Amino acid sequence: MERKQGFFSGLREKARSESPARSSSPMAGLLIPRRRRRRDRPPEMMEQRNGWVGLAPLMEGPDPGAGDGGGGGGGGGRKEGGWGRWVKGQLTRVPSVGGGGGGGSGCRRSDLRLLLGVMGAPLAPIQVSSADPLPHLSIKDTPIETSSAQYILQQYTAASGGLKLQSSIRNAYAMGRVRMVASEFETAAGVVKTRSLSREAESGSFVLWQMAPEMWYVELAVGGSKVHAGCNGKLVWRHTPWLGAHAAKGPARPLRRSLQGLDPLTTASMFANAVCIGEKVVNGEDCFILKLCTDPETLKARSEGLAEIIRHVLFGYFSQKTGLLIQMEDSHLTRIQSNPGGEAVFWETTISSFMEDYRLVDGVMIAHSGRSFITLFRFGETAMSHTKTRMEEEWSIEEVAFNVPGLSIDCFIPPADIKSSSISESCELPQGDRSKGTGSTGSHRTKVAALEKPIKSFDDEDYADDDDEDDDSLWRV
Repeated sequence: MERKQGFFSGLREKARSESPARSSSPMAGLLIPRRRRRRDRPPEMMEQRNGWVGLAPLMEGPDPGAGDGGGGGGGGGRKEGGWGRWVKGQLTRVPSVGGGGGGGSGCRRSDLRLLLGVMGAPLAPIQVSSADPLPHLSIKDTPIETSSAQYILQQYTAASGGLKLQSSIRNAYAMGRVRMVASEFETAAGVVKTRSLSREAESGSFVLWQMAPEMWYVELAVGGSKVHAGCNGKLVWRHTPWLGAHAAKGPARPLRRSLQGLDPLTTASMFANAVCIGEKVVNGEDCFILKLCTDPETLKARSEGLAEIIRHVLFGYFSQKTGLLIQMEDSHLTRIQSNPGGEAVFWETTISSFMEDYRLVDGVMIAHSGRSFITLFRFGETAMSHTKTRMEEEWSIEEVAFNVPGLSIDCFIPPADIKSSSISESCELPQGDRSKGTGSTGSHRTKVAALEKPIKSFDDEDYADDDDEDDDSLWRV
């Protein structure tokens, strides 16, 4: 009996310490003296401490006190919905994340908004359906570039666990940690580099849920801010602290983060219509290069008003030795006019991701770590207004699970306060430069930077030059 009471006492203490309703700030309890905390404890908590061993603090539904309303409403009926409501409750709570630095200056907040806006929840170039069968390998009357791509995808599917096993996965869950940093800023006045990447990096965590067909939900919390996005199979929505909940322009597309070694079946479907354009050495491994171009109809659907997406190209680098996806790079070009007939400004966004540490999870090969290098290049008007921003992200996967019992489509319902009109991805570009072509050098400094040498780690100052790898590329004409 004593062991049982000890267990529940520990459970009460854990529930009490993790309850978001205990204080408005995670640090608030540390600033109050112990005597005062004991004196100010609510009567119901005193009753628990004096011997009540119930489990009332453990709620299945979302906490009504959680400020950021991302998911379903919290009201009564705690036991209704079971696991599904518990999932919604966990996803709507803001994780306690340690920021990369102390005070919140305007410059740092601007950098964090840019980091989350560009790297928080980017989407894949096109809409795909994992239910559609992959193209069969065909050599007769098929261009060599197309048949080679089909063969590479077959090898990738087999190396990732096989089509039969991957098709049996109804849903998936992944949880991991990220570190983001804006590493370099370049304007006409010069280049500003972040001196200590490890100290300036913003740390955070993310959770990703997926469910067939084409439903997903992601929540990412970094530096005290949270971005969450989702898709119910028909509509992609996003919620940021600065834009609120809004629908994304264009067709329902997969989350790019799921293509970074977390969802092999969707990745293979994404490259189903790609062509093989050559070979390249990536991190010492010989790789085939597959190229996928977004069709004009999708580009038009994703454009909005005076913001036109001109192209979006995706490259996949598949290891010739293991068959796995080693690197993925996509680049899209957006043309923005401040007013009809005015001079246009172009934004080119490039994201290059490297997948590492592949391990088997229930028979499926999952990349458990990786890094991404992002470049925002703004050009047009005069040469003095050209700017570049370089950002970096490292991530690691801590938990992966497939076919989670009880997960339902209710977890992927868009928020009720979503705006009726959709917003294109150009809204995440630095606002000061979208509306006006000219601006002071100081305003660019917090928003733009340059791509030079990618870093292997935030803690490693020995950079590897990507330009040297280009010499190893073999391109087919």
